[in-house]
Amino acid sequence: MKVLKLATGFAVGYVLGSRAGREKFEQIAATARKVRESPTVIQAQEKAKTLLGTGTSTSTTVPVVEATPRPRPPKTEPVSVTTPVTNGSPLV
Repeated sequence: MKVLKLATGFAVGYVLGSRAGREKFEQIAATARKVRESPTVIQAQEKAKTLLGTGTSTSTTVPVVEATPRPRPPKTEPVSVTTPVTNGSPLV
């Protein structure tokens, strides 16, 4: 009986969630279409296409400065730790 109630709850949640999800998707898609068709966005797209097509830029160019590589620190050997032994038995 508990499994049946749980399955029914999941089914109802799925149906309601998918309806709400679809409505939200449609709302987002409609807003995206409005933005895409606005004159400001269309002008910006045309300007970007023109700039990309000609390879020119309206902004000032900044020279690229190459970084000089830093010298690597010397490799160190790992230090091994040994236990001193006195009279055949380790120190306590």
